Amino acid sequence: MFQKGKVSVVVPIYKVEKYIHRCVDSILNQTYKNIEVILVDDGSPDHCGKIADQYRDKDDRIKVIHKENGGLSDARNHGMKQVTGEYTMFADSDDWLKENAIELMLHYSLRYQADVVQSAFYYAYEDKLLIDNRYIDANDEPLELDNQILMYELVKNEKVKNFAWGKLYKTELIKEIPFKKGVLFEDVFWAHQVMHNVKNFLLMHQPLYYYFQRDDSIVATYSPRNLDIIKGLKVRHQFIEKNYERLIDASYIAILKMCLIHYNLLFMNRKKDKNGIYRKEIQSYIQTNYTKLKNAVKYDKQLNTQLYLFSLHPYFNIAFLGLRRGLRSIRVLSHPPGLEQVEVNLKKEVLAE
Repeated sequence: MFQKGKVSVVVPIYKVEKYIHRCVDSILNQTYKNIEVILVDDGSPDHCGKIADQYRDKDDRIKVIHKENGGLSDARNHGMKQVTGEYTMFADSDDWLKENAIELMLHYSLRYQADVVQSAFYYAYEDKLLIDNRYIDANDEPLELDNQILMYELVKNEKVKNFAWGKLYKTELIKEIPFKKGVLFEDVFWAHQVMHNVKNFLLMHQPLYYYFQRDDSIVATYSPRNLDIIKGLKVRHQFIEKNYERLIDASYIAILKMCLIHYNLLFMNRKKDKNGIYRKEIQSYIQTNYTKLKNAVKYDKQLNTQLYLFSLHPYFNIAFLGLRRGLRSIRVLSHPPGLEQVEVNLKKEVLAE
């Protein structure tokens, strides 16, 4: 049996010596004290393992696991084996929490009898905080979603995010659902399995989690391994076809968007895609499923256009997007709504934690 009222926080650790104190301190300093913190040293080659042990020696709420490097999924799976709390959260070791995050999320979980609670979050940079205000107002009351609406929102990945972090789960809901090892974007392979079993999902609008954005450019650091996200969406699509027939078109749209994005990234990183093997795979998928994709995007003018141009030749779509960027730069086209900067001193915000 899991300990009633206790919240377990699983934190995988790997090469984050620069950030680990900010993360762990933000959890230990929570206003809600009935927690356990499971630090999983995933064979980190720096001093992270030693730092984790130092925390354990100072606070008996901390457990430390040292293991050979196996990746984020493997670390989370090892951490889950040690969970004793009625509720579980995941935090990435370069992110951090608002000091009242757990207290508020648990309060609303109990108030609404929610299986999972998701808070809003900040995109945290070294010098600024950004937030996606398209769908939220921090002053709004939490929004309850039943399973059907939840799965639709998960597939869209706008209001409900595929991220494992930023959510408070009833432990019994996730205990027997491991993360897929050996892949990037492991949350995409995992989230739909969890949400399929959720009866009541609560969407909070207050930002309680800081999602740290490193300076590395996705173009500069891009690797074909990033294509795992498309693999994850295809695995999820098979699940959708079996269990949520009405969401098949939405799932196709999610896959198409990701295929187009990654084709362009591969084009910009042609040296990493010898003989265009990965681009050909994407092109083959779109050609094979063209009729189904065309039907899915029939009400989306831009995606419909992109799909048509891509089917003629992928470079036509690239040229189309380049033209749109150019028109935006001279303000002929308006920029799509996106992230807004929050007027807050980040250093003070961090110190407040």
